[in-house]
Amino acid sequence: MSMPLTIVAIIEANTDKVELIKAELRKLIEPTLKEAGCIQYDLHQDNDNPALFLFYENWESRELWQKHMSSTHIAEYMKATDGSFSSFALHEMTKA
Repeated sequence: MSMPLTIVAIIEANTDKVELIKAELRKLIEPTLKEAGCIQYDLHQDNDNPALFLFYENWESRELWQKHMSSTHIAEYMKATDGSFSSFALHEMTKA
């Protein structure tokens, strides 16, 4: 059996769009946790910089995570937040 895939996604909202980004990110949690292969999907917000968000995710496989990335709820999030964040970084990781 292969090692689970860990995803660390770091999103920094534009300062005037923090509440929009937060609301849209929260909408992703419930449907994502129901997806095949989703082991963990935790949203965090920085205590000192409220515009900075982090998703810590664990997936059974890269293929199932890629299916998630093609989901309707991800597409809806991208449309709703277009132009609302200053940076986005995605890291695919495996436990060392």
